[in-house]
Amino acid sequence: MVYPSLFYFIKRVTWSKIIVRTESAMLKVGIIGATGYTGLELIRCLIKHPGVEITSLTSQTYEGMQISRVFPSLTKNIELNCLSLNEKEITRTADFFFVALPHQTAMTVVVQLVEQKKKVVDLSADFRLKDPLIYERWYGKRHSSPQLLQEAIYGIPELNRNNIERATLVANPGCYSTGIILALAPLLKNRLIDVNGIIVDAKSGVSGAGRSLNLTTQFTEINEKACAYKVFEHRHTPEIEQELSVLAQEKIIISFVPHLIPVNRGILSNIYSNLKERLTTEKLLCVYQEFYQKQKFIRICPIDSFPDLSQVRASNFCDIGIKVDPKTNLVVVVSAIDNLVKGASGQAIQNMNIMEDFPEESGIDDVPLSL
Repeated sequence: MVYPSLFYFIKRVTWSKIIVRTESAMLKVGIIGATGYTGLELIRCLIKHPGVEITSLTSQTYEGMQISRVFPSLTKNIELNCLSLNEKEITRTADFFFVALPHQTAMTVVVQLVEQKKKVVDLSADFRLKDPLIYERWYGKRHSSPQLLQEAIYGIPELNRNNIERATLVANPGCYSTGIILALAPLLKNRLIDVNGIIVDAKSGVSGAGRSLNLTTQFTEINEKACAYKVFEHRHTPEIEQELSVLAQEKIIISFVPHLIPVNRGILSNIYSNLKERLTTEKLLCVYQEFYQKQKFIRICPIDSFPDLSQVRASNFCDIGIKVDPKTNLVVVVSAIDNLVKGASGQAIQNMNIMEDFPEESGIDDVPLSL
């Protein structure tokens, strides 16, 4: 008999091998930048992960304050104090780190962690792009550690699991990027669409802008309002095009129009492209179901049903719906994710689970909050 107080984690690796994690063998995890929205989601998921112990949290704004005072919802769940970010000191506290800092701030921290032989999932944009010149063009600053760009693995588990398993550094994808890439992958991998003229129309909740004060995301500025922004200029564009080009094995250019809508969380993406040949909706649904049949966190909607942001809220699921217009042979693919979970922290934990040989759903197997 296995007693919960003695054994915290059991995972089947093969049919004949069982790994047992005792309390002393729990993976020690640090979260750098723990008091943003993604930091909160990391904590919320990791405190129920059976193989993980959170051992350090950092915050520049709330240094010295107990994390449950910053987020009262965490009271009686975790009582760590927020530490200042001293890279040399913080590396002693954990073996695995999530870096939830803004782009350009993250890159220096990540490099020092990697140099200390720590495994890292970086939630910023600093290691997603392989070409440092593209990074400089879109983010306005030269990359200080271009030597790590090729080493970093782009972390969409459903498409890159084998590389993630062997990774030391995973670049966690952007929120828009996750929903768009997962929606287009089966079409591009099977060469079913014309790669010219792909149009993406996506809507994001306000939490995608982060927790810092910003006039455009204050209640009276966003309530009862929906608007396009950064039309053809959103910074997730180059990483989307980079990863879609890998899937298609040819250069992909998209037209991407993001919108801000008055909901707390979620991203709904509508993607339009022309099919190369006449295909029915039923046929394409079969293609998607086969492509994602072994992926726990991808759900393909039945025919004539489409994703709803309320049905993925606070979960790591990506819901995908498809329909073909028989008059024009145009296909629309609709995807929905929670931008803070599958679009950020949940996917980061999914990557950690793969890197550390945990069951992939550990800590992120919540049923969506549909109300």
